[in-house]
Amino acid sequence: MTSLPYRKPSRQQSRQLSTDPHNELRPFEDHYIGIDVGTGSARACIMNEKGDIVGLASENIGLWQPQTGYYEQSTTDIWRCICSSIRRALDQHNVDASTVRGIGFDATCSLTVFNGETDEPVCITGPSFDNKDGNDRNVVLWLDHRPVDETVKINNTKHNLLRYVGGKMSIEMEIPKVLWLKNNMPPELFKKCKFYDLTDALTHMATGAETRSFCSVVCKQGFVPVGVDGSVKGWQEDFLKEIGLEDLVEDNFKRIGGVNGVNNEYSTAGEIVGTLSDRAAQDMGLPAGIAVGSGVIDAYAGWIGTVGAKVRLGAEELNSEAPKNDVSQAFTRLAAVAGTSTCHLAMSRDPVFVPGVWGPYRDVLLPGYWMAEGGQSATGELLKYVIETHPAFNEAMTVAETFNTNIYEYLNEHLRELAEKHNAPSISWLGRHFFMYGDFFGNRSPIADPNMKGSIVGLSSDKSLDGLALYYLGTLEFIALQTHQIVTTMNECGHQLSSIFMSGSQCQNDILMHLIATACDMPVLIPRYVHAAVVHGAAMLGAKAASADKEGKTTPLWEIMDKYSKPGKMIKPSTNEGEKKLLAAKYKVFLEQLENQQRYRQLVDEAVADWKA
Repeated sequence: MTSLPYRKPSRQQSRQLSTDPHNELRPFEDHYIGIDVGTGSARACIMNEKGDIVGLASENIGLWQPQTGYYEQSTTDIWRCICSSIRRALDQHNVDASTVRGIGFDATCSLTVFNGETDEPVCITGPSFDNKDGNDRNVVLWLDHRPVDETVKINNTKHNLLRYVGGKMSIEMEIPKVLWLKNNMPPELFKKCKFYDLTDALTHMATGAETRSFCSVVCKQGFVPVGVDGSVKGWQEDFLKEIGLEDLVEDNFKRIGGVNGVNNEYSTAGEIVGTLSDRAAQDMGLPAGIAVGSGVIDAYAGWIGTVGAKVRLGAEELNSEAPKNDVSQAFTRLAAVAGTSTCHLAMSRDPVFVPGVWGPYRDVLLPGYWMAEGGQSATGELLKYVIETHPAFNEAMTVAETFNTNIYEYLNEHLRELAEKHNAPSISWLGRHFFMYGDFFGNRSPIADPNMKGSIVGLSSDKSLDGLALYYLGTLEFIALQTHQIVTTMNECGHQLSSIFMSGSQCQNDILMHLIATACDMPVLIPRYVHAAVVHGAAMLGAKAASADKEGKTTPLWEIMDKYSKPGKMIKPSTNEGEKKLLAAKYKVFLEQLENQQRYRQLVDEAVADWKA
């Protein structure tokens, strides 16, 4: 393995001489690029040295579904989208490429496969697993649910490392997918494969370096940092052998990243992994030699882009030990990164074990600190599903288009009109007898039960827009109540969360934000860049990489976040006692719906245990 040596970009190459006699003024400011590769698109963000986003562009990524439950992408396509987004962000906003000092990446936690001999993509589509038709789909998306049997086998080992992924390894993680490939690929092809998390694959493509991110391997690949629970090499040899991946143990785990300090390097978020190669620079329209930082999983970039914001919180929300905006404030701030699903991220000084919550993970963002990751399997996707399957959907879309607005804003306005029409004390009052439990896509946290489904009490034959609005309101309440359940569970186990820092398009939904704040009884903070908090966090990784001195030492990440974060908007919990009592009562019903569903399943399973299909 060879990695590119660190080479700090020369300011003389990219900055014109100042015309100020004291050399205090300069015609150009520094810029940093963040790359966010989500499920559906790649985005490029250009951030200036004040933390302002001065350029933003995106490109849709191809997604293939060869059969139910299979979701595939291509790094060739993703790279094209990244480079196109960078070029358009530079051109459209007239940013001089020579002023770019650092690049940071984040991406979905998806398994990426390359040929260890040629460094070319390896097709992960069976049964042929070949590229004869030009198929270079080498990314098994996080959403892919093909390794069902492999996930069961892994969790049946009861291996100690499972303690650090919430007790069970999720089917969304990457080791089950690697095992599926071994079980289904021709053996001679599998032997040639090397495996990356998508983020690490992108930094590899940008620099040529094989450096891996602790965020990727610890959170999604079963890597336990050295020193944690007696871990010696990070990778757990006995675990890999027990599940049938003994091939990966060879050559000091070379095919999955190697051993830190022996045959590879591992980095925390934003540490410099190398500089932009000539080939990558040409693709992106940038100068070669720009510092590239160690990347993170997309949700973790949301944490970086939100929790460092300077906000005015009361004493009950601040860490009383440190009233200033220092790193200890992170311990009280839950980052909720909302999109198709929602991830809930919390940092702690010491490890905190929470059933059904992934982690605790050490070193993934700040060295020596621990992260926990809860989540809801579907929030944006749940809202979309509920609205689109209702009989009044087409009518609602027509009305929304008439008012030149989106379906969510229209439904929110319709709920406000209904509340006024019925002289309701609050919007929540409208749905007081509608009880929605929305785990239609399984439960990620805190019960970690992929077999959970939805249930509704209070259905009527109402096919009208009013009926759709109330169904939608019940879904918003479910998202808020489940957030409360996750926060409560985490705090009962040792976390100290007292505020929620949101990011993602759901931040624009004022009714949802109000419900989350009131249900959780804590303020919700909305970032300056609602749609770009994640990619803004990735740009901060680029700024950290660019801060490296001659020895490669960089500025601490929290200092970078404190410097470049922008003030946000606060949503406080409702002071309406009636609404608070209503949500408290509905939370009790929510818990009963959860428990009853599990009990009903058990009753039926026992009844049909001897019934052969």
